[in-house]
Amino acid sequence: MREALWPEADPGGHAREVQQFFAGGVAGTLEVLLAVNQVGVIQGFAELSIRNYAEDCVTDRVAYLEGWYVVPEARRQGVGRALVAAAEQWAVAQGCTEFGSDALIDNAVSAAAHRALGFEETVQIRCFKKSLTTPGEEKPE
Repeated sequence: MREALWPEADPGGHAREVQQFFAGGVAGTLEVLLAVNQVGVIQGFAELSIRNYAEDCVTDRVAYLEGWYVVPEARRQGVGRALVAAAEQWAVAQGCTEFGSDALIDNAVSAAAHRALGFEETVQIRCFKKSLTTPGEEKPE
């Protein structure tokens, strides 16, 4: 499911991160919630963290929905809503008063799902990166 949500990432990286999480060593991910149907099949997940900053939030302890995915055949059946509700309960139990999330700027489906669950869109940003080199070094490709 992580590969379906983040297809651009290295598949081996997903497996390593899952192993690290269960070993207690994934930086940032504090909780993973699973939605399981009546016969024990996983229908979706939510990965959660607590950030010290999130766009347009005023506190320095913001629960954050780092990843949220529901398998296509279980969508529009309340699975995503249940995951987010459980995530909100987790956040409150952690002492958080704000809950943040994000979606790619062109992902209208995700934006609509967030709005349907009470998230309000705050800002749209474009992120950039630039590789830096020391003088005399070649820039990486």
